[in-house]
Amino acid sequence: MKYYNSKSVNASNIIEVRTQVESALKEEGFGILTEIDIQATMKKKLDKAYPPYLILGACNPVFADKVLQAEPHIGVLLPCNVIIREVGAQKFEVSAMDPAAAMVAVENAAIEPLASEVRQRLENVLNSL
Repeated sequence: MKYYNSKSVNASNIIEVRTQVESALKEEGFGILTEIDIQATMKKKLDKAYPPYLILGACNPVFADKVLQAEPHIGVLLPCNVIIREVGAQKFEVSAMDPAAAMVAVENAAIEPLASEVRQRLENVLNSL
């Protein structure tokens, strides 16, 4: 089972793609809780040059509440990460985790339909880009 879904996007810079991604996430009820700038972090920590690469921790609070009620330790798998990375000149890839694949390890039937619905919402985000 593939653990992510992705889509290629043409844009002039990563900020433009991020704006599109945030808007699409908002339409599906998600907000951004965390952000990791891999390019900046690797430069600072390892003095390595990376192309633009962002990890956005997206959360839909309605679904987060439901899965936390069903499985209190599920927080180790939250939030849903979405990455934006430069893959060429004015070409970016946006990838979102597949929560249904991630939740297989949990072995709790109560969260399977929730994970499937969140997967669909994240796929909607990608499809709207």
